[in-house]
Amino acid sequence: MRVHIISDMEGVAGIVKWQQTTGGEKAYDEGRVLYTEEINAAVRGAKEAGATEIVVMDCHGAGGAYDFNSLVPDLLDPACEYVVQQEWTEYTSFIEAGCDAALFVGMHAMAGTPHGVLSHTVSGQAWRSLSFNGTLVGETGINAALCGHWGVPVLLVTGDRAVCKEGQELLGDGLTTVEVKEGLGRFSARMKTPQEARELIEEGARKALSDLSAVAPYDPGSPCEIAIEFTTPDRLQEFANRKGVEVTGASSLVVRGDDWWAAWSSFFF
Repeated sequence: MRVHIISDMEGVAGIVKWQQTTGGEKAYDEGRVLYTEEINAAVRGAKEAGATEIVVMDCHGAGGAYDFNSLVPDLLDPACEYVVQQEWTEYTSFIEAGCDAALFVGMHAMAGTPHGVLSHTVSGQAWRSLSFNGTLVGETGINAALCGHWGVPVLLVTGDRAVCKEGQELLGDGLTTVEVKEGLGRFSARMKTPQEARELIEEGARKALSDLSAVAPYDPGSPCEIAIEFTTPDRLQEFANRKGVEVTGASSLVVRGDDWWAAWSSFFF
């Protein structure tokens, strides 16, 4: 069984402040360890479930040299290999080659979610909302669409209560979720201890992989229209002249393609 672990940082137990997720900040050093150990818990659970190949992909943009490079390699469980990519959603080789399941660790809710800890979509400053064929999504949806394009189901989402709910609403009740904290606001939460969170994630990964058919691969639909609303007009300008982009308002655009990947890759890279 081949398992892809896709991870983000804001949904980790113990993390509630931007400083814990931003490269170069003192608190980031602690955040990296908390992050890596939750990934390790998913690796252990996957291995216990029978995984023979486990590849971890860090999807957290911490800034500079730490973009998609926040985990601590020396602490990683040797049962996995890991990827450092240059651009988010760039690495597709593992799922293209045939992968049985994806597990999402440390996820956060989409921008504007009430009580979503560190909630945002792609950029905490620039993106207001994102939709695929009219369905509002966050980064769980983006990563699920990436996996689903190559027929890979997402079986596990871990993070705060808000993202667990978001994941089930998008992917269905068959999704296994592990809630490691409950948001009290955007920068506050009631949390499991790191040790308990890791035990729950390990068990959740093992449970999720016991039924590879519990969740269908996510397909936003074909053809696909991606709509983005930015926070301010100047934020739009970075994307306005990219291939396939149609500016629809002072701070909004759409991009279309024969399927989700065609639309996404035509303007995101």
